Amino acid sequence: MRVAVIVHLKKGVLDPQGKAVLHALNTLGFEDVENVRVGKEILVDINTKDREKAIKEAKKMADELLANPVIENYEIEVKE
Repeated sequence: MRVAVIVHLKKGVLDPQGKAVLHALNTLGFEDVENVRVGKEILVDINTKDREKAIKEAKKMADELLANPVIENYEIEVKE
């Protein structure tokens, strides 16, 4: 089963990469873009058919390694 762990910065945490992308988009003529936040998606293939087990495993991975709980939040999505 494929699971996506989507990690993004918490509200209020400065995002210099997002600011750089915003500037580049504005420079390219996308003048209506007001804000950009950059995150990451980590795809994990877990050898199980049990959806709840896959979610539980992915949450544990995110808590222990994939996300920094001080500055990041994450979401888990099962990709069927």
